Amino acid sequence: MQSGPKTVHELEPPTLGVDSSAVREQLSRLLVHPLFANSKRYPALLAYTVEQTLLGNASELKERSIGIEVFGRSPTYDANADPVVRITAGEVRKRLSIYYYDSTHSGELIIELPIGSYVPLFRQPELPAELQPALSELELNQSPSPASAPPVEVSKRRRLRWIPIAGIAALACAVGIGVGLRIHPPATLEPPSNMDRFWEPFTSSVSPTTFCLGEPAKNINMESLDSFDAPVSPPAQPQQLYVRLHLSGNLALADVVTLTRTAAALASRHKSFRVVPASGASFSQLREGPVVLIGAFDNIWTLRVTQKLRFGFESKDGEALIVDRKSKEKTTWATAWDLPYQKLSRDYAIVARIHDSTTGQPVIIAAGISEEGTEAAGEILYNPVYLDTLLAKAPANWEKMNLQAVIETQVIEGHPGPPNVLAVETW
Repeated sequence: MQSGPKTVHELEPPTLGVDSSAVREQLSRLLVHPLFANSKRYPALLAYTVEQTLLGNASELKERSIGIEVFGRSPTYDANADPVVRITAGEVRKRLSIYYYDSTHSGELIIELPIGSYVPLFRQPELPAELQPALSELELNQSPSPASAPPVEVSKRRRLRWIPIAGIAALACAVGIGVGLRIHPPATLEPPSNMDRFWEPFTSSVSPTTFCLGEPAKNINMESLDSFDAPVSPPAQPQQLYVRLHLSGNLALADVVTLTRTAAALASRHKSFRVVPASGASFSQLREGPVVLIGAFDNIWTLRVTQKLRFGFESKDGEALIVDRKSKEKTTWATAWDLPYQKLSRDYAIVARIHDSTTGQPVIIAAGISEEGTEAAGEILYNPVYLDTLLAKAPANWEKMNLQAVIETQVIEGHPGPPNVLAVETW
């Protein structure tokens, strides 16, 4: 049977001048990282596609061949009924993006799996955008010979192709840098804003901030979800809230949006940070510097930290809810676990900035019962108008205190509305 036309990704050179030994070294680094080491499917697909590409077999990397060679499917299996390769490749793309979005990996060789292809690309990391003008001027002054000048022309199409969720996050942080430089020039006589004061424990720290994201697939012990033999099929019934939060195996887009908004507060001030999934974050890591916790029921660290606070998350009697531990009455800040996700009309979240006695570090929390609440919480940490509204309900010396608030957001067609502050606690 004659194969179809090759895609643009398959026609392009996958290595871009990168040495194969350097690629294998970077692959080994990726495979031992918690993003891949805690799974069977993801490292298997990544390792197979990288090695076959290095061996010159990139043209053979098709969905069916990968299903047979990597996942043990029969040569006649129905890829439409069992899309394990497509789903696993999507997860690999997401995890690669999260890995490289972490600033601690900024100098490493990049392995990416372009959307629409199973052929990985390998390239050296690009310089940060703010360094490009300085480098260009230096290159002009040095006037290198044509033989020694490195290729700096990269097509816009190739540059924009690597923008899955975390690519968009990086773009948002770049925008945050530009906005921050305009709002906060190097020398200004203006007093610090509430936003500056709120983030001050993080921006003044000499240690990088750790952004810890929720990871739904790690919250439940179901080996069949990561088994080579388990077929993957879409749900036949409307997706319930519990399934979306705990069994999807995907990072919520709203969590990543919240990451971009909160990270911009640091990126605009040129402060370093790293991004780790909740399952890959160790207690020792969280003790190294300030922490931002994103997500609630999909983030075990959020649940642990809020256990000691007045407002916290609980799951009981078929509901996911935010409790008020100073009140004997049950709150109404709740959502039924079996509610079809499409019918979610209101969500609740906790926003907090505290000094955590267990880790000894400042902690910011943006966590909703569902992802819409998390996104609304992120709005407060990014938008000065919403933050000012929250702080108007706090004491004048709030910046020297621990602060926690409960917010509500109306959900319309899966999108959160403006956050509404319901309660504030300071101590």
